[in-house]
Amino acid sequence: MIELAQRSTIGKVAISYPPLQSEKGVPLLSQNRQFQWFKRPTYIYPVIPAYAATRLKNDGYAVLWDDAIAEELSFEQWWERILSERPDVIAMEVKTPTVRRHWAITEKLKRESGFDPIVVLFGDHVTALPAESFEHSPVDYVVTGGDFDFVFAGLIAWLDGKSETLPGGVWRRLDGRVEAVGAIALHHDLDTAPIIDRDLTRWELYAYRNGNFKYTPGTYVMAGRDCWWGRCSFCSWTTIFPGATFRTVSPQRALDEIGQLIERGIKEIFDDSGCFPKGEWLREFCDGLIARGYHKRVVMGCNMRVGALSREEWQLLGKANFRFVLIGLESVTQSTLDRLKKGIRVSDIEATVRLAKEAGLEPHVTTMVGYPWETALEAENTIAFARQLFKSNLIDSLQATIVVPYPGTVLFAEAREQGWLLTEDWDRYDMKESVWNSPISSEDVLRFTQELYKAALSPRFVLRKLAAVRSVDDVRFLMRAGVKLVGHLVDFRGSFARHRSEPQ
Repeated sequence: MIELAQRSTIGKVAISYPPLQSEKGVPLLSQNRQFQWFKRPTYIYPVIPAYAATRLKNDGYAVLWDDAIAEELSFEQWWERILSERPDVIAMEVKTPTVRRHWAITEKLKRESGFDPIVVLFGDHVTALPAESFEHSPVDYVVTGGDFDFVFAGLIAWLDGKSETLPGGVWRRLDGRVEAVGAIALHHDLDTAPIIDRDLTRWELYAYRNGNFKYTPGTYVMAGRDCWWGRCSFCSWTTIFPGATFRTVSPQRALDEIGQLIERGIKEIFDDSGCFPKGEWLREFCDGLIARGYHKRVVMGCNMRVGALSREEWQLLGKANFRFVLIGLESVTQSTLDRLKKGIRVSDIEATVRLAKEAGLEPHVTTMVGYPWETALEAENTIAFARQLFKSNLIDSLQATIVVPYPGTVLFAEAREQGWLLTEDWDRYDMKESVWNSPISSEDVLRFTQELYKAALSPRFVLRKLAAVRSVDDVRFLMRAGVKLVGHLVDFRGSFARHRSEPQ
């Protein structure tokens, strides 16, 4: 048993996303395995922090859902609210390019707030480098691993004297040193988590300004944590959810949550498990959607891997009214896919999106450029492949990003070992430039990323989309997609001058 000499009485807990004001744009922080600053932001519902908020409310605590980024508050407005609410504990999610800003905010909270809240950091970056935040800020606790909801609730119970032990995966200061309390715990039964309180967690903030939703209001769920493959060397969430720890809620539990969301008036639901469960789970869930009549009342979406499903399974997704399906392509150079541990073949990519289209789905592929081993010609091959998929009507949208080696990933370890890294200034790991040596310059990487987005602008593709318009929802979706596309072109227009930013 590990105990502190002094404990606090906990009344109010804040799960907080303070504004990170920057000329670069709005930080895409929550529910993201990568990070970008967006000029035209998409706000994504933070699923696991929402579970944490719900659990704490059910445990009898006052909970402040404090997403000032999605509320579009200024830093001054957020600061005034914190001073007014005076939460006993403030938990903040950290990504690699924001960690320095969160250290500065932690310092300000501890030194200037006048009530000295307990500050907790969580997320993939602090899971990879937990001791670092203690060295650079007066943070009180770091929660590591992906089951933040279970572990944070355990930490609060311990602080409040309701539990005798701290849960595994918590880091803290004790007797002048920094230590971890046991190993990261990723064994929790997900069916024991409460169904999210959407009112408490301000679901409407994320229901409309999200380019993935054709029908609004929309929202996110997660049937699994996180990906049953879980080996991709670039994915930051493999740090908090290694593949061997993959777990799901039961299909029945997932269906019950869908039913509650339908009654709330939700029109589209995206399941953001790193990869949607397959096999018997998928069949039972889709059959349940159809048997309960949910497929007539809501549209579904999910992440899926190349080559993961049979034709029959794709057809079942179509019958269950799945629409948007996100598929990781990343590159059309097989040696790159192998180095990334994707576990897929280039030859299977076109067949996968073709099966999805035949089932009536709208495939969206993710691509990356800027690998330290890829030539300009190989990057251009990926662009040409994406362009051909658009021309052939095999995909409906794409996401193009600059590959970033996040701390904690296999890719980062390889980059350090090979001497590829140009910097470990975390502020620069924000997709505004390449942070490692590459045969392609940062300027060309940005240009290639723009060209990937421009692949959607072929006249044939645009005309085909216009011809498919059948409703006001279709028109609105096309307008949002156009604005989003222009925003991406602006986001990758060029890098900004680098400087250290403090909270205003």
